[in-house]
Amino acid sequence: MEFACGFVYVPPSLSQRDGGRSPAKVTGFSALLPPAKPLRPRSPPPPPPTYPAKSHNSVSKITEQLENSKDAKKVTKPGPFYRNGEFHKKLQGSSSISVTPQPTPPPRRSAPVPDLPPRPAFMRLMPEYVMVLPSSPSSPSSPSSQKSSTGQPPVTSTEKVDKGPLLGNPNVVLVSLGKLLSDEKKDVMTGEPCCCSRCGSVLDTFYNNQFNACYFCKDLDSKSSPAVQEGQPKGYRDSLFLLNPGDKPTSATNAMLIFCIDVSGSMSITSQVSEGDHISYGSRLQFVQEAVIQCVQRLSQQQPGIRVGLISFNFQVTMHGYKDVTSRVLRDAELIESSYLKKAAATFPTPPPLSQTRDYLKKQVTELSASGTTALGPAALLAIEVASRQSGSKVIICTDGKANTALGNLEVEDNDARTLLSSTIFYEELGEYAANQGVTVSVLSIEGTDCRLDELGRLADRTRGTVVIASPDRLHPEFEQIIENRTIATQCTVTLLLPKSLRVRGEREAGHKASRAVGNVDPDTEITFQFGAHAPDTRVPAPGPGSRVSIQLQLRYKKRNGQRMLRVFTAEREVTDDSAAALSSLSVAIVQLNSAQASAALAVRGRLLDARGEGELQRKLIERALEHNRNAEDKETYREWVKTMEPIYNNIQNFTRRKAGVSDAQRPLSDAAAALLYAMKHSNRKSMKNKHSL
Repeated sequence: MEFACGFVYVPPSLSQRDGGRSPAKVTGFSALLPPAKPLRPRSPPPPPPTYPAKSHNSVSKITEQLENSKDAKKVTKPGPFYRNGEFHKKLQGSSSISVTPQPTPPPRRSAPVPDLPPRPAFMRLMPEYVMVLPSSPSSPSSPSSQKSSTGQPPVTSTEKVDKGPLLGNPNVVLVSLGKLLSDEKKDVMTGEPCCCSRCGSVLDTFYNNQFNACYFCKDLDSKSSPAVQEGQPKGYRDSLFLLNPGDKPTSATNAMLIFCIDVSGSMSITSQVSEGDHISYGSRLQFVQEAVIQCVQRLSQQQPGIRVGLISFNFQVTMHGYKDVTSRVLRDAELIESSYLKKAAATFPTPPPLSQTRDYLKKQVTELSASGTTALGPAALLAIEVASRQSGSKVIICTDGKANTALGNLEVEDNDARTLLSSTIFYEELGEYAANQGVTVSVLSIEGTDCRLDELGRLADRTRGTVVIASPDRLHPEFEQIIENRTIATQCTVTLLLPKSLRVRGEREAGHKASRAVGNVDPDTEITFQFGAHAPDTRVPAPGPGSRVSIQLQLRYKKRNGQRMLRVFTAEREVTDDSAAALSSLSVAIVQLNSAQASAALAVRGRLLDARGEGELQRKLIERALEHNRNAEDKETYREWVKTMEPIYNNIQNFTRRKAGVSDAQRPLSDAAAALLYAMKHSNRKSMKNKHSL
């Protein structure tokens, strides 16, 4: 289990909402009232700045001057006011005769304001917190003037951009199934592990005895800190369990390979092939026959124990025999019922090892001839039923046209939508059945034909097979690549568990748990998941920055020898809302792989506009990471990735079927688009790199 980002990234808008926590009960409060729950700062305030002694001396001198001027100030109280006061003073000075002045009414005035209370002795005229800064000017060119008052360098424009919220989603988990399932641990525990009854997470017995609900499924407590969760697994753990210790392992060397070859009338069309200056001609069937014979010859030398079978189809389906086994032919009404076809396949003998049937098989392939219609659906069902006898077997369907018989008919899209729907359901259910039986189905069509690979490709998609369009002269290399890609495990299911403060994105389950049925696994199989915080309107609190969350990954699968295994990974990650920290630790290759897989998965389901939107968001994230990290290797990988995503970004109209009155985003996919998107959906880092190195 690998993470694209070194942290669990939460956008600042979510991490700062309600202080990182959501109130349990929403209540309206007046803006004039103090907050119901005042928040205590996480860190103490910085100490006051220190200044040189000169500034203190200047402050003390100013304080002394103000205190000395206190005595010089005298407050006099005014006496009563008389209009003729000056006259009476002159009269008294010139005569000693007392004259009683007539009283005059005083002017109207307001009540006198009481005097200010005296200043206490312990208080100074100049408060202590007032500091007089030194008046030594600094030149604009000096280094000190170029720094801020805090001593930190000024923030550049690039740093301001990196601090903004990320548009894409860096929270991507990469699961390299081929590597994890082939490189097993030596310490294996037997039996089912102790699991939570609510969410199915694998727990330690210590936690199971102590808590009623596990860390992953219990409801969030708004009173507790998000950084401390009761029962949270700590550190990194890797455990392996053998679920069926009582079953005896079986042999894993008897896998089968079934060639399912189209011999309808269109296979007789002549094709032109250029090899340098030499030009050769031949029918499509002839090129297929030559490719199959070359594969049989090589397999007989390198894998003589492999069992190879041959099924051909046109208006009838033939299961070819060998030595003393007679070929079985089914036609007309026998090709309508699925149950009848399964019984017919069950009664047909299993092919012996190729070392015993090589010459007879070559003869059967050489004698094939083209004529009639295309009973592809019944032939695929028979081939899958025969191959299902041994887990890890492969079926290769080679055709040049649409299925046009009753079962699985694909030539009715314009005049009978009901029949097309039933055919779609038929191929989906057939693919599900093949995956459950551990059979991988690959579909190979010939260049220049129309096979409705968007529907037929569902077989390969569900079983993690290959959908390929090849020119007649490239059939043999494509056959060889399909055969060499061996199956190491079957019936694989991947489950991702998150705490309830997070959710899985892009899956059918929109909660904190997601399970994906992968099916068959080869050495290069890689899948990805996206996760993140809940949307703001859900009122689910996001984990706070600095807290730590645990993520659990469960892999359930069946080995080729029949043993059922469970591998559990539990990892602890730190939460951050710092965009720069997330970008610095971002793996561009993992984000690119996730974007290709997620966009292709949406496109093959007909959601072309959603696929384009998903790709655009992740592209903006990748471009921002490239600008931040400035890695030359990542930039080269990005240019190659943009070429891969070009059909989804700009050329959707070139990869859909023309249909009057229907927009580009609603048209069915063409064969070229289906083959490209199915390949992108099941791509891995190796295939994306090799695609542009050829």
